[in-house]
Amino acid sequence: MEVLIIILIVVVAIIVGVSLIGLAAKLIWLALIGIVIGALARLVLPGEQRIGLLGTTLCGIGGSLLGGGLADALDVGWLLGFVIAVAVAAVLIAIVEGQHRKAPA
Repeated sequence: MEVLIIILIVVVAIIVGVSLIGLAAKLIWLALIGIVIGALARLVLPGEQRIGLLGTTLCGIGGSLLGGGLADALDVGWLLGFVIAVAVAAVLIAIVEGQHRKAPA
């Protein structure tokens, strides 16, 4: 009986470990995509943006999630979905930049 309990604990530990590794890989992938989409969104916007890499990445991740969800809801292809994600990220960067400029110096 004790052997079965130990085997069950090992199997559960393996399943939890694999799912945590999968979650970590998804989060790393999301951050990398956020950097790319945020950088492209900054290229689309005219002028200089005074937000850092973290702000750009977070806006890129937000644009990726919101734009991807919108693209799925509209049932468009992956290319148009990517364009929508970049456009949403550009809007988010413009909003963050506008809030940054309004802050007292």
